[in-house]
Amino acid sequence: MGSRSLRRWLNIYGRKTHRWLALIAFLPLLVITSTGLLLQMKKQWSWVQPPTERAAEPDLLIGFDQILAAAASVPEAEVSTWDHVDRLDVRPGRGVVKVRANNRWEVQVDTRTGEVISTAYRRSDLIEAIHDGSFFAGDWTKLGLFLPAAAALLILLITGGWLWYMPIRARKKTRLAYNARRAEKPVDQPISS
Repeated sequence: MGSRSLRRWLNIYGRKTHRWLALIAFLPLLVITSTGLLLQMKKQWSWVQPPTERAAEPDLLIGFDQILAAAASVPEAEVSTWDHVDRLDVRPGRGVVKVRANNRWEVQVDTRTGEVISTAYRRSDLIEAIHDGSFFAGDWTKLGLFLPAAAALLILLITGGWLWYMPIRARKKTRLAYNARRAEKPVDQPISS
């Protein structure tokens, strides 16, 4: 296949591939992009993720029982045993332990006094699950829909770049050919009287 026929093939099938992949990948890429934007702003927007508070004096003086009791004192968290806790996030430099409940509520506890510093609903974990596709149907959606959508996006970038470059290349070739023809033309001699 010569370079001219390869360019023609890429021009025809590159456009078709680009068009169909864009149509197929539209919805997953819309979900990935919109949730990705939210995740980019999670530290700046408390609606997505509650800001980490700072204790007056950061010391680790409380035990697990006091942490559980502090989390259980917040009715929204619905914590009464460790089975209701998804994870603990200990920030010793800030003197805070974040208790993330299974229902996505976050309780921040002062590691010196055991007092609840902050309580808020944490949306970032839900947004991350939607972002990577695991929210919808687990690994099937993640690997069967979102992974192919990511591969389609890569192909869209390549074919889109090619479709963007081709007109520029064609204009450059036309300009070079025009300048070459102009250079070959004899210059008219002035008429002397």
